[in-house]
Amino acid sequence: MKPLKEYDIQFVGLKLGKHHFDYQIDKKFFEDFEFDEFNDVNVKVNLVFEKKSTLLELDFESSGIVNVNCDTTNEPYDQAIEDDFNLVVNFGDEYNDEDENILIVPHGEFEINVAQYIYELIILAMPIKRIHPGIEDGTLKSEILTKLEELSPKNLEEQEESEEIDPRWNTLKKLLTDK
Repeated sequence: MKPLKEYDIQFVGLKLGKHHFDYQIDKKFFEDFEFDEFNDVNVKVNLVFEKKSTLLELDFESSGIVNVNCDTTNEPYDQAIEDDFNLVVNFGDEYNDEDENILIVPHGEFEINVAQYIYELIILAMPIKRIHPGIEDGTLKSEILTKLEELSPKNLEEQEESEEIDPRWNTLKKLLTDK
């Protein structure tokens, strides 16, 4: 038995027109893909599946919360996500998914599995850099933030003032201005 069988849509038996599918995505969904970067997942995916006489149109919309660790402090926080994706399924001689928005399936197919598209939709909705909201507004107090602040370089102007300049450099600077 396939673990993601509930994401199969058998389009042969569907009438022409729009059909709605709702999926509640949790951490187990990502475990099936062997993806473990999320602490917890609570995302709702709405799929509008429109069957036309020669093609299929799939409109995915996702919204929800993904609990991840901050890239700076490694503190867990809830990241809100929201995204959408449109896919056109056409029929041809052989399977082809080279174009990200067009999927070509062989004429004899009777179902399509949308799990991979839902997975990619949620993964791509996540920001590249995950920063705890408490860091941005200054409310997060953490040992890691304190240590980072302690080890960060001081203002460059203060460093230049505190360092004495080697007199040989002054002589070299005169060569630039003497022209």
